[in-house]
Amino acid sequence: MLSQQKGSLLRNAVSEESVTGEKAFFEQVGSATAVKRTSRHSDTPLSETPHSRRMCTMESYEYADLIDDPDKVSMLISPQNSHANAAAYAIGRSIDDAIITAALGSASTGKSGSTSVANSNSVTVGSPATGLTIAKLVEANKIFQNGSVDPSIPRYIAVGPEQIEDLLNSTTVTSADFNSVKALVQGDIDTFMGFKFIISTRLNVDGSDHRKVFAWVEDGIKLAMGRDLMTKIEPRADKSYSTQVYVCATFGVTRMEEAKVCEILCSE
Repeated sequence: MLSQQKGSLLRNAVSEESVTGEKAFFEQVGSATAVKRTSRHSDTPLSETPHSRRMCTMESYEYADLIDDPDKVSMLISPQNSHANAAAYAIGRSIDDAIITAALGSASTGKSGSTSVANSNSVTVGSPATGLTIAKLVEANKIFQNGSVDPSIPRYIAVGPEQIEDLLNSTTVTSADFNSVKALVQGDIDTFMGFKFIISTRLNVDGSDHRKVFAWVEDGIKLAMGRDLMTKIEPRADKSYSTQVYVCATFGVTRMEEAKVCEILCSE
């Protein structure tokens, strides 16, 4: 196998739920307000709890390739396992692409999912004229704190290799921070400043070629799995009995709450 991202890097960092149907709806319950009792034996007050929902559309992804018998002979080994792995890796990367798109794109909300909500959180300090800095990580953390996000829920940040280099080269990094970032690069640790780092080469850029890094809280992004990876390896009579490797999956992704996802534009 040539060098490649072997499956999804982000799937285990988001909330996942099995669903059925072409569309999936997830309930949102907002913050309620208590009412002060002002007299004895007063009527019970009724307070309406804020309630909404998010919708994601299920999409099917598939990959298929044919393996001829002469190919097996020339390679002297059965390539079926490698082809099946390559197909599964491709589907996994598609899951990451869907998560990245949903994290920073518009989310469908409302009873029928007809209302589009844009991502409202972005780091402004030094952005996007600079690379990833300690100050940007501090502000991202502050955004979650201002949104009253539960600190016990795991927090993640998806960055590219360039952003790790930015941290190593930052003049504001203390010696202790430098040692932590160095350990992060070497794989000795994966968490820095409260964020678990995931290094991905699939992050998008904006119109000015600024890398769209993003931080999120685990339950801030929902992965709806309609059908997990299904693999079939079998001969096809219509293709001279060549062996077909087929892999498919059905899933959808939505951002559950704007307060739990933060964009960090970084210059490269």
